[in-house]
Amino acid sequence: MVVAYDGELERLVEQITEEIVARLERERGIDQAALCSCTSECFNRCPERIKRVVDAGAARIGLVLGATASARDWASLIDHTLLKPEATESDIRRLCEEAARYGFASVCVNPFWVKSAACLLRGTGVPVCTVIGFPLGATLPDVKAYETRRAIFDGAHEVDMVINIGALKSGDDCTVEYDIRAVVEAAHEHNVLCKVIIETALLSDEEKVRACLAAKRAGADYVKTSTGFSKGGATVADVALMRQVVGEEMGVKASGGVRDLSQARQMIEAGATRIGASVGVKIVQEAGGQNSSSQDAKPAY
Repeated sequence: MVVAYDGELERLVEQITEEIVARLERERGIDQAALCSCTSECFNRCPERIKRVVDAGAARIGLVLGATASARDWASLIDHTLLKPEATESDIRRLCEEAARYGFASVCVNPFWVKSAACLLRGTGVPVCTVIGFPLGATLPDVKAYETRRAIFDGAHEVDMVINIGALKSGDDCTVEYDIRAVVEAAHEHNVLCKVIIETALLSDEEKVRACLAAKRAGADYVKTSTGFSKGGATVADVALMRQVVGEEMGVKASGGVRDLSQARQMIEAGATRIGASVGVKIVQEAGGQNSSSQDAKPAY
């Protein structure tokens, strides 16, 4: 079912966010300034962090929403993704060839394939993204940090890490933030972009807000909706809620279940600055007025 993103939804999201944040502040006895270790003002004084987000495509959102947006403009916002466990070398090769041809924001592959993808994409300008603690997020922070450093050594320029979902649902926000920070620091040592997957399908609205605040305090560059391997993916309401919580200084990635240009546009309008999809070719072809093949139309996360 297509959900329209309109002023009513925006007002509802804003109201929910304000109520949840206010309650969290009262319970924890802190003020708004203490919720984030990197304020908007601080962000504006941090050229490296600004560059990571701008390079990731945030500055091109206006083009995409405009009437003259090209297929390549759309491609520049899509992480061309293949994370299914049965992916073969030929699948990865095809993924990288498509990414180079269409100009996707990145290819997103499992850590085993990072080195191969980096070799295949050398000289194309398309970076390699990989996943950390994927898909459950239940590994230890030092293990996630090592996994991050190893992926960077193999050629990754972006990492998407999964939070400790169990800790969040247990109310242990300190552990959640520490876990995120371990990966963020490992990534930022090498000026690598870090996106934080909160797995929205498993969370209440309050937990989504707390997860986003933890990612923001930990210095992450993006919050991301989903792994694509849980019981649900990105929704317009979740993207709008996440954008409301993190403000304009962080990116929001919508992933899981984005199957066509119409859904991708809804996510962008709700506040997403990156789309994770296994059907990137289909989306780009639709943006260019072409008919996509049936193979491209089938999600294969």
